[in-house]
Amino acid sequence: MNAAARKTQRIYLTLTLGNTLAASFIWGINTLFLLDAGLSNLEAFAANAFFTAGMVLFEVPTGVVADGWGRRVSFLLGTVTLAASTYLYYLLWQLSAPFWSWAVVSVLLGLGFTFFSGAVEAWLVDALRFAGYEGGLETVLGRGQMVSGVAMLVGSVAGGVIAQVTDLGVPFLLRVGVLVAMFAVAFWLMHDVGFTPERSTHPLRATRAVLSASIESGLKNPPVRYVMLAAPFNAGVGIYVFYALQPYLLELFGDPRAYSVAGLAAAIVAGAEVLGGWLAPRVRRLVRKRTTVLILSGIASALILIVLGFIREFSVALALLTLWAVVAEVGMPVRQAYLNDMIASKQRATVLSFDSLIGSSGGVVVQPLLGRSADVYGYPASLAIGGVIELIAVPFLLASRRQHAQADVANASTSTPNAESQPS
Repeated sequence: MNAAARKTQRIYLTLTLGNTLAASFIWGINTLFLLDAGLSNLEAFAANAFFTAGMVLFEVPTGVVADGWGRRVSFLLGTVTLAASTYLYYLLWQLSAPFWSWAVVSVLLGLGFTFFSGAVEAWLVDALRFAGYEGGLETVLGRGQMVSGVAMLVGSVAGGVIAQVTDLGVPFLLRVGVLVAMFAVAFWLMHDVGFTPERSTHPLRATRAVLSASIESGLKNPPVRYVMLAAPFNAGVGIYVFYALQPYLLELFGDPRAYSVAGLAAAIVAGAEVLGGWLAPRVRRLVRKRTTVLILSGIASALILIVLGFIREFSVALALLTLWAVVAEVGMPVRQAYLNDMIASKQRATVLSFDSLIGSSGGVVVQPLLGRSADVYGYPASLAIGGVIELIAVPFLLASRRQHAQADVANASTSTPNAESQPS
């Protein structure tokens, strides 16, 4: 990696560190925060569903911002929007506001995150290509995931401990403060290179054009299409499990006010991000096809969730949840690299945002469904049902594999003489 590529990587890792740290202050206690505000399990996960609905609603328009006005502009707008909507969440908690107001602000939170989705990753890939980097994307994306995991570990644990020492609202104020700081950092460091925005004076026309390009480069491209169609099942279940871990672990632990234990739930995922990011390029070198990693990761994570439906011991559940998170996180950089190697630079941010949109659409349906199942049958049963739903993604990944896309074997290890004939 040359000096220019290393500089790009450092900026990417800095932005990832700050953004994830800000976001993760509340990840360990968000569900408890909503329940403390007087919402039921159904309402709490419905609020999360409105958040993902906001992501679905705004993914394409914010993709227009990223591809039409620049990835830097999109990032800056994201920090401002997310900081403002997070502060509104804090105010709703103080006022014990009705559910409809939580739904509205949750949509605004989703808007804030859509400014980031696709834009940062597209900025990285284009800047690396501009710098002359020709290595596998799994390496850089894996490092980003490791940094994100460390930031999430620190932020989620700190958020849980701070909430226990003070109250559930303080971590939300901390998120606002760090986001304001990240606006200044991104304004100074982040500049679009290797990409020229194509601004349009007709936003609706631009949105239609971008949506058309997303469909053309995404859903009409078979190997990309099948990976995208798997996303609602993987992402929808993953979002639910992440937030359900907080009350689930507290229930097993036996102390409903042990917020630091709830923070441990997010810390598990954070540690898994670090380990998964480190393992991803190493696992990739062991197999010829990227889809091998994605399929095995999907099957294993689903089976672990099904087993959790029968577990009642805190320590055993903790170990299985850790294993689930690691298995899921190993597949993430591989999936990102697979998609990026099949997308042209001009539509990169938009297609990645469209992929996020499809994944978020699964969360809109799956979260209330599994939240209701938790009300009726309990958290363990809801996790097992989630595992069954996640298995639905596997046939789509197999269909993508059968397209024999060049990206499936891109940057594969050639150290073994018979690498081209290996079936994996």
